[in-house]
Amino acid sequence: MIASSPEQPNRVYAKPAEGHVSLGRGVRQVLFFVPMVVLFALLFLGLAPRQRPAGLTAGVVVAVVWGVVVGGVRVAAEWERGVILQLGKIQDVRGPGLLYVVPVLESVQFIDTRTLVINIPRQKVITQDNVPAEIDSALFFQVSDAQKAVTSIQDFRFAVSQYAQAALRDVVGGLSLDELLSEREQIQTQIGTIVEAQVQAWGMHIDSIRLQDIELPEDLKRMMSRQASAEREKRATITKADGDRLAAQSLAAAAQIMAANPIALELRTLQSIDGLGASPSNTVILFPLELSQALGNLRQPAED
Repeated sequence: MIASSPEQPNRVYAKPAEGHVSLGRGVRQVLFFVPMVVLFALLFLGLAPRQRPAGLTAGVVVAVVWGVVVGGVRVAAEWERGVILQLGKIQDVRGPGLLYVVPVLESVQFIDTRTLVINIPRQKVITQDNVPAEIDSALFFQVSDAQKAVTSIQDFRFAVSQYAQAALRDVVGGLSLDELLSEREQIQTQIGTIVEAQVQAWGMHIDSIRLQDIELPEDLKRMMSRQASAEREKRATITKADGDRLAAQSLAAAAQIMAANPIALELRTLQSIDGLGASPSNTVILFPLELSQALGNLRQPAED
C-alpha cells in the first residue's frame, strides 16, 4: 500500500481589477430621460386627442434618434486616456473628462495610465548548476503612450507578462543557486532592464519586477539546513578557540606583571581569599605566603 502525500494548499494571489469602469452611464441617462420626459409631456398635453397617436409616434422616433446621439457621450477618469478610432483609423487620444464619440463612425478604447501590477505565474527554472527552482514574481509597469499600447501590440498586458516570464527564465538560467539566493536585488534589476528595452516600443515603462518567493526541492532544503548548521558550529568552535587564546595571552601578561611586582601578587591573593569567604559553605585554611616562599628557598639548596 502506497501512502499518499498530503496535498499542498493552493496559493491565493491578489488579482487586479481590469477593464474600464463606465463613469458616463449616469450622464447619458440624464441627457436622455430628462428631455424625453419633457418632450412626451408636451406632446401629451399640447396635442388634441386625435393628434396624440401621431405625435407619440413622432416622439418615439425622436427618442430613438436622441438615444443614438446621447450614446456617444463618454467620461474618462483622471487616470484614463481614450484612444479614438474613426472607421478603424487612429483619430485622437482624448481624456480625462467628458468626451464625445460619434456613433457608428467612431469607437473608443480606454487605457489605464496608472502603475499596473501583474502576477507572473510560478515559473519552473533550472539554474546554471542544474538545481530546479520555482519562482513567484510580480511585475509593476505603466502605460506611457496610450496610442502605442493600442496599435503596436495586440494585448499589452498579456504581452508584457509573457516577455517578463521569458526574461526571468533567461536570467535565472545563467546563475548558480548561490547567486540566485544572494543576489536577488541584482536579478530584479537585470530582468527589469531587459523587459524595459523591449516594451518601450509598445508605449510602456517598467517600474520594477519583484521576486516574491523562491521554492526549492525539500531534499535540497534539508541539505542546505545541515550545511548551515555545520557552518554555524564551525564558527562557534573558532570563536571559542580565539577566546581561549586571548584569555591565555591575558593571563600570561598578568602573570608577568605580578611576578615583577610582589605586592600586586599579594593583593590578588587577598582578593581570592575574600571571594572564597563570602559563602558560608566554604572552609578556608590560610597558609602564610612567606612560609611557602621560605620552604621553597630551603628546598632549592637541598636539591642543588
